[in-house]
Amino acid sequence: MDFNEYQEKANRTLYGTEQVLTNCALGLSGETGQLVYLIKDYTFKGKKFDREQIIHEMGDVLWYLSQIAEWADIDFNEVAEKNIETLNRRYPDGFSMDK
Repeated sequence: MDFNEYQEKANRTLYGTEQVLTNCALGLSGETGQLVYLIKDYTFKGKKFDREQIIHEMGDVLWYLSQIAEWADIDFNEVAEKNIETLNRRYPDGFSMDK
């Protein structure tokens, strides 16, 4: 599945028309926090790395990102492509701690 297909399918589950951008931004923050806590608990509290829960939270983050793009009429594939262009410009030979 490409990003645009995901964006289209995810948009079927968007609820409401009032303050969608604010709702999505707040939701993104909350879901990102949940993902961060899973990683923190694994790293610092010795909890089991729960791959399925990580995937679930990453999916929630992806959903909110896609809906912010949808609200702003931004092609989600373009977001991914522009990010890769930025990474290639910053790190033409890949990232290295030696540089």
